[in-house]
Amino acid sequence: MTGAKTNERPGTRAQVKHVRVSAYKAREILDEIRGMHVADAADVLDLSERAVSRVIGKCLDSAVANAENNDLQDADELFVSACYADEGPTMKRWRPRARGRATRIRKRTCHITVIVGRLDDDALELRRAKIERRVAGGGRDAKADRAARVAKSRGETKAEPEKVDEPDEVVDETEVDTADSSAAERDETLASTTAADLGDSSDSEYEDSHAPLEDDSMPEGFPIKGNADSMKYHQPDGRWYENTVAEVWFASAEAAEAAGFTEAGTKAKADDDADDAEPSDAEEKDE
Repeated sequence: MTGAKTNERPGTRAQVKHVRVSAYKAREILDEIRGMHVADAADVLDLSERAVSRVIGKCLDSAVANAENNDLQDADELFVSACYADEGPTMKRWRPRARGRATRIRKRTCHITVIVGRLDDDALELRRAKIERRVAGGGRDAKADRAARVAKSRGETKAEPEKVDEPDEVVDETEVDTADSSAAERDETLASTTAADLGDSSDSEYEDSHAPLEDDSMPEGFPIKGNADSMKYHQPDGRWYENTVAEVWFASAEAAEAAGFTEAGTKAKADDDADDAEPSDAEEKDE
């Protein structure tokens, strides 16, 4: 007597069609999980390095879900009763070869089917006894682990602990007053220093002079520029008056000379006058 046909085998099934892998490669993995409990088969597929194992694992999960929702079966009592891979359509492509020839490329596909059924009572008793021995020895319970995974996927997470409000930091008022007073003194010192550096005050170490203004403009009544590095002063009609940066302003040339400054270009002018006054050796001989 022949067995049941492929499409008439009892159990709950799931099928994946047009998988881009050959039926031969899929059958190598299906042969490993055939007849195993669904939990053990899922572990084998997770540890497999073949790419088709991921597709077969999804197909197995779909079959188990169909058995739970459609046939009201318990997932812990199911096993892989049948699994097979049928050949699907083959896509044909061409690859150019030497001497103008071509070689056919066959891109294989397959249809994967997984059928799960309920274990008989004897097999269930043996499995439950095995699980009890494993749990008693400190092992893991697959049913409890699966329940935890389902709860996690449904978002049943533990509530986060309530945050405890920390007391505000106590600030000593004495320290605040001291810090404020120190800041005020520092600001006053900085302001006075800045004013002196910028030359806002009219005080100067020379008589009849004025310190530079903040905008480098000429103070009223002090038209002469003085350069403390060269100790030269420049009058408004001087050659370098516009290009000179005044470090001190004088009211008159007499005030600048009284302070020890000399007029810019005076030495050169005096030398030229001296050369004009002295006769040359040739003129003396001619005389």
